[in-house]
Amino acid sequence: MPRFHKVAFVASPTLDAREAAAALMRRYDHVAPEEADVVVALGGDGLMLQVLHRFMDAKKPIYGMNRGTVGFLMNEFREDTLLERLEAAHRSVVHPLLMEAHDTEGRSHRARSINEVYLLRQTHQTAKLKISVDGQVRLPELIADGVLAATAAGSTAYNLSVGGPILPLNAKLLALTPISAFRPRRWRGALLPDHAHIRIEVLDAEHRPVAAVADHTEFRRVSMVDTWLDRETHLVLLHDPGHSLDERILREQFG
Repeated sequence: MPRFHKVAFVASPTLDAREAAAALMRRYDHVAPEEADVVVALGGDGLMLQVLHRFMDAKKPIYGMNRGTVGFLMNEFREDTLLERLEAAHRSVVHPLLMEAHDTEGRSHRARSINEVYLLRQTHQTAKLKISVDGQVRLPELIADGVLAATAAGSTAYNLSVGGPILPLNAKLLALTPISAFRPRRWRGALLPDHAHIRIEVLDAEHRPVAAVADHTEFRRVSMVDTWLDRETHLVLLHDPGHSLDERILREQFG
């Protein structure tokens, strides 16, 4: 029996992606995304993140094909044998980070992140941050542009750009990485078990304002941020054999 019966196509607004979607829709039967049991996303990694967020609670597997600039999460684009590729695809299951942010006005905000949660200074003033893990203060004062917590799936994105480690998908770790640390100069970050609860408090939030970001959702002038892995939410990505997310992360470590 086939794994999938109802296929939907979602494309980024670029010309390449829209043309690819039109070609596929002429060739294959398709339904609206809300009715589908698998969604084919056409674009780059930015679109893939948008689609994963859009269907985060629907538990629909997402099969991406690259019609964008960065395609780390995507499969190669081909018009032919799509149904066969979907049947043969391997599943990668990832969990997002849940971020709970409190701002200086006393308001609380929640958002989920597939790649990373990060705090970043809003002005020329460096941020002053206190970091606790599972209720224990681990770094009383970090003076930096900011700090980020990354999942294994997101460890090759912003985390890697600021010098953080690449994490294998099955490592059950989170990366905690400073962004342009000034003090302590030698702190390069930490590897934490993926069940860790991270709390970041903003010291002098009024004079050194800090924004908190979960993927593309931003809250400004935060005073404290808690983040942890949301194990109740399962995101399923489909990849062609030999091109699984585990394999891509492994390849990235060798350039």
